[in-house]
Amino acid sequence: MNDNDTQLAQAADSSQGGPGKDSLKTVAMVVYALEAVGYFVGITAVVGVIIAHIKIGEARGTWLESHFRWQIRTFWYSLLWGIVGVVLLAVMIGYLVLLGVLVWSIYRVAKGWLRLIDGKAMYTAT
Repeated sequence: MNDNDTQLAQAADSSQGGPGKDSLKTVAMVVYALEAVGYFVGITAVVGVIIAHIKIGEARGTWLESHFRWQIRTFWYSLLWGIVGVVLLAVMIGYLVLLGVLVWSIYRVAKGWLRLIDGKAMYTAT
């Protein structure tokens, strides 16, 4: 391997978060899966957000950090608006709020999962 090949390999590693980030990518994929299963078995979403909170420190400064942040925000905002929706069930608007939360959170899990598969960070213009 010549110097040019080495430089290209290093550039590719740094653009994808460096060597050893495959395990973090796998963890992020597992968290998305846990969030998706959480629509049927709620406790898995809780496990997923705990994992995301633990792993975000390891991902600091990489493109994967944005995925863990996306997952954490998806969980907490879904929980917050889910509680608001349950409270508003008394005045019937709660059903609309809960439907909105469901659609929004499914969108976020799907978008995050697809961008993770493509090796793209969240919060970018592309």
